[in-house]
Amino acid sequence: MNVAFIPVRGGSKSIPLKNIKPICGKPLVYWTLKAACQCRYIDKVYIATDSDPIRNTVEAFRNGTEAEIFAKTQVIGRSAESASDTASTEFAMLEFAAGYSFDNIVLIQATSPMLTAKDLDGGFALFESEGTDSVLSVVRQYRFLWKQDAKGLATPDNYDVFYRPRRQEFDGYLMENGAFYISSKADLLKSQNRVSGNIRAYEMCEDSAFEIDEPSDWIIIEALMRKNGLAEEEKTLPGIKMFLTDCDGCLTDAGMYYSEQGDEMKKFNTRDGMGFHLLRSSGIITGIVTGESIELNRRRAQKLKLDVLEDGCRDKAATVRKLCEQYGVALQNVAYIGDDINDLEVIRMVGFGCAPADAMPQVREAADYVTKAKGGEGVIREVADLLLHARS
Repeated sequence: MNVAFIPVRGGSKSIPLKNIKPICGKPLVYWTLKAACQCRYIDKVYIATDSDPIRNTVEAFRNGTEAEIFAKTQVIGRSAESASDTASTEFAMLEFAAGYSFDNIVLIQATSPMLTAKDLDGGFALFESEGTDSVLSVVRQYRFLWKQDAKGLATPDNYDVFYRPRRQEFDGYLMENGAFYISSKADLLKSQNRVSGNIRAYEMCEDSAFEIDEPSDWIIIEALMRKNGLAEEEKTLPGIKMFLTDCDGCLTDAGMYYSEQGDEMKKFNTRDGMGFHLLRSSGIITGIVTGESIELNRRRAQKLKLDVLEDGCRDKAATVRKLCEQYGVALQNVAYIGDDINDLEVIRMVGFGCAPADAMPQVREAADYVTKAKGGEGVIREVADLLLHARS
């Protein structure tokens, strides 16, 4: 069995709790954990931490909208000694090895968010090659290195000053980037080291030479992650002039409640009522677009004093286009919340498409924003607050 081991402690001095500090919109540990979980060679991913905030953050990945991706994850504790400033990473690895069964281990550093599943797949393929005991990740650097002697005189270390090579003629040198290390459990225990025996190097992209150790590294690596397509460019919220939502599954929990007399009942959230009020007070047109045509929805829309109620809709996209023409609003300036496949076209065509946390997977995937709240638990208020904060 192949396991990934990611040690993350809460006691970072340069950047407190840096392992869960957001980078490109996600906690730092998210990126390497995702890469490990998506690696086809890895069977189990262990996050070892001494910090409750870190534990809670990782557990949220396992229970959130991307739960399927993080299914391999298990959060485990680590001793105070292994999480101290002076303890080596090998100490934490050996502590882990003493309590868990596995054949091979890949040590992954959470401070290398440019690591990808493709890199880990390549590393394991190299590890399985004949005559290989360990693998470590490196980057190829093209720098001219010098050294000084005891008298302080400098001499070139990797080139001839009289035959200075051009980059395309220069092999460069390999530099350990700290992203990952692969070894067998037997060799780890025998050598007491993360790599040993016949070691091969897996080359990652040159930009992955950067690690996050200081606050200034954050800005550089965020830019490099977006440059390399590891994280999407931040979406700028358009100027929203119309706010529309589906009813069941957004304003409600999608449940159908019936009395003994056969009366249909639904549970709405009062915080959503305040969300609509705040939007209207800011001059935003508000409304419901739903496939249902029942009196209960009409009464709720009337109580909320909404500008629009389009019920009994067979084609929501056509309805939203009609409303845009009626109110003179461009699709780019519309926000829409939907939870099921009949909302997909609208979510994709408006400027800001949203979905509740418990919406259908393909709807969450298409949305620009997925709420933390589930349907009926304040979805409208959450999006309203987001829009009004962006406007201010």
